[in-house]
Amino acid sequence: MSPANKKKKSAAARRKQAAAAAATAASPPAEEPIVIPDDEMESGSDAEGSSEQLDLPAQAEIIKERGNDQFRKGQYESAIESYSKAISLNSNEPSYLTNRAASYMALKKFAPALADCQTAASLQSANPVPKTLLRLARCHLALGDVPACLAALRDLPDSTPGLQDIRKKAEGLQLHLQRFQEAKEKDEWGAARLALEQAVEAVEGDVPVQWRCWRVECEVARGSWVGAQNAVSDALRLSPNSSEVLTLRGLILFLTNQIPKAIQHAQHALRMDPDCGPARQLLRRAKEVERLKEEGNTCFKGGRLGEAVERYGEALEAIGEAQKEGGGGHLRAVLLSNRATAQFKLKQLEPALEDTNASLALNPDSYKALRTRARIHLELEHYEDAVRDFKAAQESAEGDGAAAAEVRGLAEEAKKAEVLLKRSKSKDYYKILSVPRDCSDAEIKKAYRRESLIHHPDKGGDAEKFKLVGEAYQVLSDPQRRRRYDLGDDDSEMGGMGGMDPMMGMQMNLAEMLAQMQGGRAGFGGFGGFPGGGFPGGGHTHGFGM
Repeated sequence: MSPANKKKKSAAARRKQAAAAAATAASPPAEEPIVIPDDEMESGSDAEGSSEQLDLPAQAEIIKERGNDQFRKGQYESAIESYSKAISLNSNEPSYLTNRAASYMALKKFAPALADCQTAASLQSANPVPKTLLRLARCHLALGDVPACLAALRDLPDSTPGLQDIRKKAEGLQLHLQRFQEAKEKDEWGAARLALEQAVEAVEGDVPVQWRCWRVECEVARGSWVGAQNAVSDALRLSPNSSEVLTLRGLILFLTNQIPKAIQHAQHALRMDPDCGPARQLLRRAKEVERLKEEGNTCFKGGRLGEAVERYGEALEAIGEAQKEGGGGHLRAVLLSNRATAQFKLKQLEPALEDTNASLALNPDSYKALRTRARIHLELEHYEDAVRDFKAAQESAEGDGAAAAEVRGLAEEAKKAEVLLKRSKSKDYYKILSVPRDCSDAEIKKAYRRESLIHHPDKGGDAEKFKLVGEAYQVLSDPQRRRRYDLGDDDSEMGGMGGMDPMMGMQMNLAEMLAQMQGGRAGFGGFGGFPGGGFPGGGHTHGFGM
């Protein structure tokens, strides 16, 4: 090789070495140990003031000590961060986990504390540490898991400090939960609710979702629908996709007469868990009740009242009246009220009254049920009850924001009931003549003839009743006086019989009356021997306008 070629090759080699050196300087090392800054190290550490690189376990220990210092100062969130960093550097050290668990427990965050204690206990399984098991037991207790709490304490000697206190609390909580279950099985929901409240007070952490569901059940059984809705909302907030919670909310919607929404919740629950039996049962039941209710409404609107009563009855059977479901809730109340309205129109007053009473026991503020019962009382001439119910219905309607026309209608019906109440304490001319209040003039005349004949003194009748019959006819046969009477005007204000003896003008010829009652045939002799009838004066009729 010539000297020139050797020189050229040497220069190329030098350029190649320079490029390699530059590339090496620009690239970071494959892995460098973390260097803890001086100001983040705990005072007194061997590494303080040193830039010497430490291995990972040593760095983790320094950060752990910093966490301990933060914990002692009550800086629990910062301590959690420090312990978390230490764990990331050395995940096999159980003390880092138990220390972080202690920080979580100080913040009442028992769920993550439980997870840390369980991991630490697993790492220590060959040689369990009492402190770890005690913290594990306390976390279980705080979260309401009594069996797990007692299981964590099982392998510890009774002399372990703190063990007896935790065990005593666990057994007390267990007693509250036993009492709850016993009361629930007996449908003693007041006692069940009290036992559950005592259990809730005994735990330090969040109330378990299962307990929240139990609280919902208590509120439903008591018919406390606002309380039930609030309780199930709390449970949903913690477990939005729980099929059990979704089904419970669907049940509340069903029992409060929100059937379409109840169906949606049952379907959602089944999407979360296709094997959820309660959700499937609720879905089937809600669809059946919805169908029967709509069929009943259609029959009612079409005037097929008997069929409406049957459909409403079938729907009520499907709803039931179990105490654990608040006796059927507002949904049952609505259907009872609907059936009562149909029965009322069919003049089945006693069954209608029973249904409205049952409806109002479930929903005392339903103005429609109150109105129906008031009308029934009116027909049964229970005027004081009618007045009270009409006024209560009016008040409830106003509170519910009912249409102004509805409220005015109730006020008018209440006023009419008050008139009838007032009339019932004096003379009821309609009752005296045995005619309905909406009778025609012809019916009044016919009733007058009939009642006069029955009570005429010459036929052995009562003179006082005969007098009342005449008085009733005088008022009801006069359109103006009848209208004033219906409005509740006092008899004395209407002028009575104009100051006359009511018997004056009423001494009608009985034979003539009998003749007219039998199609105009006269000539009934034998009534005192008077020609043409039983009174002097022959066929002259006094005040008997026909």
